Amino acid sequence: MDNRIWWWVFFNIFVLAMLALDLGVFHRKSHEVKIKEALVWSAAWITLALLFNLVIYFWQGRATALEFLTGYLLEKSLSVDNIFVFLLIFSYFRVPTHYQHKVLFWGILGALVMRAIFIALGITLIQKFHWVIYIFGGFLIFTGIKMALEKDKEIHPEKNPVLKLFRKLMPVTQQYEEDKFFIRKDHQLFATPLFIVLLVIETADVIFAVDSIPAVLAVTLDPFIVYTSNVFAILGLRALFFAMAGIMKSFHYLHYGLSAILVFVGSKMVLADIYKIPILISLSVIIILLGLSIPIPLRHLLYPRTC
Repeated sequence: MDNRIWWWVFFNIFVLAMLALDLGVFHRKSHEVKIKEALVWSAAWITLALLFNLVIYFWQGRATALEFLTGYLLEKSLSVDNIFVFLLIFSYFRVPTHYQHKVLFWGILGALVMRAIFIALGITLIQKFHWVIYIFGGFLIFTGIKMALEKDKEIHPEKNPVLKLFRKLMPVTQQYEEDKFFIRKDHQLFATPLFIVLLVIETADVIFAVDSIPAVLAVTLDPFIVYTSNVFAILGLRALFFAMAGIMKSFHYLHYGLSAILVFVGSKMVLADIYKIPILISLSVIIILLGLSIPIPLRHLLYPRTC
């Protein structure tokens, strides 16, 4: 147990150090993140996740390492759906491109805290009330089917209850004030539209967590593996956003692949007491479903004249 606690401590110190390095050194000044920079950061986060997976392999063995890899790939694929929503939010509020990284940084920092709470709550519920696993499984199947039937994603910030309450409690400026979230005018504190965008992103992540946390709990109930796979997927989300933002609209079939993954992991949960699907099969199914949904739009991008 003491050994486990130290792993938790060291991992969280590593995450905080990387976040401090990101914001304090590489992105100290707000700027537009170009595709090349985003690809480098995305590759860096993926490499770190795979190196950590190797550490898990030597520390906990092959089975746990496969659980981490499956959980990471699952969370990474589901996070792509977040990118669609982030694009809509930034477009709706007309957020300047050089401010978007800062919003995503603080949004993801808040998401890490919320995910930790959701993970602890989900694991506790399953361990104390085993029948909750069927509710989670059924919810994932329902969400997967709903995602497949969705035509276009829409956002309605004006209906957001958190946003309505905040506007009643604090005045908001009409214009963006550089990259500031708050400013003082005539001795009064004002929020800026950039903070409003941050609030919308944070509330959107609560909805994402409701889907993604039960999904990874279908893979493993090990708190450390669930948490670390989530964290690595979320930390790489900003880089993935800027790397893929320009081509997201071309991935017409990706939501079908993601919906099929949700239905699969939901079914895995529902059938857990009847037949436990081996982790290697789960990993293979997720890779195959993603592989089938991604090449079609890539073919259109690479060979537009022949498609």
